[in-house]
Amino acid sequence: MTDPLGWLEILGLLFIQLWPVWAALVVLYALSITYKRRLGLYGKLFDSTVGMIGFALVMFWVFAALFADMIITHDPLGQFSGMRNAAPGSPLRDPAGGYEFFLLGGDALARDVFSRMVAGSREVLRIAPFAAMISFMIGISLGLPAGYIGGRLDTLLTFTANLVLAFPVILLFFLLVAPEIQNTAIPRVMAGILFLMPVLFFTVLLNARFFTQPMKRNLYVGAVLVVGLWAYSGLAFNADPFGVWGMSPNLLNVFVAVVFVNAPTVFRIVRGITMDIKTRDYVAAAQTRGEGPWYIMLWEILPNARGPLIVDFCLRIGYTTILLGTLGFFGLGVAPESPDWGSTINQGRRLLTVYPHAALAPALALMSLVLGLNLLADGLREESLKD
Repeated sequence: MTDPLGWLEILGLLFIQLWPVWAALVVLYALSITYKRRLGLYGKLFDSTVGMIGFALVMFWVFAALFADMIITHDPLGQFSGMRNAAPGSPLRDPAGGYEFFLLGGDALARDVFSRMVAGSREVLRIAPFAAMISFMIGISLGLPAGYIGGRLDTLLTFTANLVLAFPVILLFFLLVAPEIQNTAIPRVMAGILFLMPVLFFTVLLNARFFTQPMKRNLYVGAVLVVGLWAYSGLAFNADPFGVWGMSPNLLNVFVAVVFVNAPTVFRIVRGITMDIKTRDYVAAAQTRGEGPWYIMLWEILPNARGPLIVDFCLRIGYTTILLGTLGFFGLGVAPESPDWGSTINQGRRLLTVYPHAALAPALALMSLVLGLNLLADGLREESLKD
């Protein structure tokens, strides 16, 4: 039988196993640094040491998620005889032609910790960025008119946002993903409202931009409506006849909860920025030219608010990642056997004093991703202030 590995051997094999990530990072950084002067704010990020470090940490996990099938050494859900709570570097008793070791050990159910950690990055990254993106579209769609038009519309929208924000965030989040709520029509109704906002956002955006060019406007708006409503029917109501778009009830519940909790905060940020920018001279010039209110909001105010919004978007992905980890830790939302980091930490913490590796690996993964997002936001903030 093969002897257990030492820590240097484990680190060496981990480095080799992650070769697709290192290769992708080298190519990405080489191209980005070479052409950074042509890449706008993204290119300027590579003038910031903090931003580069944060970007590297984030992209490490993005590439790990993309190449997970090439990186994992065992089935993340598979159980292996005799490997329960196995120490890092333990040899597999019956590799059956597969990988010989559990590089980061086994958990209480004899599953490979390393493979579950890598597979867990997919669970996090398929929810957090897209939920944050939809939250931003909703916040922008409501925050721009609230700040620009003001009056009763502003009062109503601000009151609604404050009403949602009055609840403790974690308590509201737990309430929305509770099994009792999941078994009702509430998640589908909320999804029907929230997921419609991105379609409306892009429709209004393109209509305002190409209003004087009917041919282009009709083409672009028509394409958005066809693709958007197709995706909307599948994601919100699981009614896609082709089966391309869809979301399990558990995932839909979590997704809706994340969007609902984040959108009011984005709304307040966008509203505040809009109230400041609308007093600028270039906005007055657009009004003098006779531009419509939606054109001014989407094509004059919004581009000039991109710096703070991009920074907040990175921070919000990190915040959402922590929320998802918290949900998984308490066994809410995703499926119990899911390799998401929160669930894995929860399962490993029960034997933390005896076998810390099962909880430590996903905890460090979660920490590194959130740290990367925070550093990336700092770098973007630093560079956006120079514009």
